[in-house]
Amino acid sequence: MKVYTKFGDKGKTALVGRVTDKDDPRVAAYGEVDELNALLGVVISFTKHEDIIDILIPIQKDLFIIGADLANVQGEKLNKISPVRVSEFEKIIDEIWDQLPQLTHFVLPGGTQTASMLHLARTVCRRAERSIIALSKKEKINPDIIVYINRLSDLLFTLARFANRKEKIEETIWKGKKRK
Repeated sequence: MKVYTKFGDKGKTALVGRVTDKDDPRVAAYGEVDELNALLGVVISFTKHEDIIDILIPIQKDLFIIGADLANVQGEKLNKISPVRVSEFEKIIDEIWDQLPQLTHFVLPGGTQTASMLHLARTVCRRAERSIIALSKKEKINPDIIVYINRLSDLLFTLARFANRKEKIEETIWKGKKRK
């Protein structure tokens, strides 16, 4: 099988159940999930924190399932993301959050290389979430995807803070200017 099919040369792509334009909202949604997955691969390749890698690799596998589900127009019986994963995320978030300083202000994205990339992944995750929600207003999708992606952004934020903490990098807080 060749990597190129020439099918997309005219701006078309195939979903499970129909051919559509490459700028279809469904294609945009799973494309942004794919971008997030690729960015998590970058984080994994650069970080030295095995505990963070161990959290991210299963998420990458989940994101493949979510991408396939979003590409599934006809509701074929494909793998679906388990709502249990959200509970697992919440447990990880709670365990890590207990080790972090209390958050009283906004935190500027940055710090270590790992933390900076995790902050970037969080923003890509939020963009994917917006696309998924926009799609859900037009077409039926698995509602568990929205919950998963929302909680994933919380987890990525927590992991970014955790990465800075592990390397003893103090977070830069943002305090807005007081208005007169």
